[in-house]
Amino acid sequence: MPIPEDVTGDEIDKDVRQELQSLPKGLAEDVSKNLVMVARLIDEDPESAYAYSKVALRLASRVAAVREAGGFAAYANQKYSEALAEFRAARRMTGGVDLWPVMADCERGLGRPEKALDMAGAPEVQKLDKAGQVEMRLVAAGARRDMDQLDAAIVTLQSPELASNSVQPWTARLRYAYADALLAAGREGEAREWFAKAIEADKDGSTNASDRLAELDGVEFVDAFDEDENENEGDSEVEVEVDGEVDGESRAAASEDDEDNEDDDKD
Repeated sequence: MPIPEDVTGDEIDKDVRQELQSLPKGLAEDVSKNLVMVARLIDEDPESAYAYSKVALRLASRVAAVREAGGFAAYANQKYSEALAEFRAARRMTGGVDLWPVMADCERGLGRPEKALDMAGAPEVQKLDKAGQVEMRLVAAGARRDMDQLDAAIVTLQSPELASNSVQPWTARLRYAYADALLAAGREGEAREWFAKAIEADKDGSTNASDRLAELDGVEFVDAFDEDENENEGDSEVEVEVDGEVDGESRAAASEDDEDNEDDDKD
């Protein structure tokens, strides 16, 4: 996979760089550049990010950060079985629990919400930091919804973090998930309130809460691209009609000329 000239490999996190110090210098540089590309592309072009992660894995599969990057790249491409295997490998290498929530979400992706719920109740959850515990709550609520347990999903999301007025990195997503669960349960009024609260916390547009709220208010969204296509089609029809008129006039004029010529011949 080609590496852009502006990528040096120095962009990676210092902790990852420290892990790569166990590799020969040239190899470490190649791996770091591929990891930079994974991070750069995973949101906008997950398929390419996945390809770069496979290169990094081929070069340094015994580095935990590389296995973790491979897991997230596979996860972004909905390759949940592969992602889970990579996350498990990374966890064995580090002994940490940070990946526990995303591992549980992989179980959901594999159609095993019950397993995800088991993981949500495991001792590992107590070792997570606040952000990790909120993430685990989101996964557990999603698992409840997978099992058509909407009321249980709503209760799962009810927490001090949800009730807090302070805005944390997870606040917008937590409020959005709660609003979405309320709406699925037919509680539209409450859902509208929580979508509005999600918007207040969503400073970087990480959710589409504003669109969801607008839809509840009856606003209809029109795809600008489709609109342009329709306008172009209309223009084409007009042009065809105009061309037809011109052609018709030309044919009429030609017919008149032919008649005049016939009269001249008779004379």
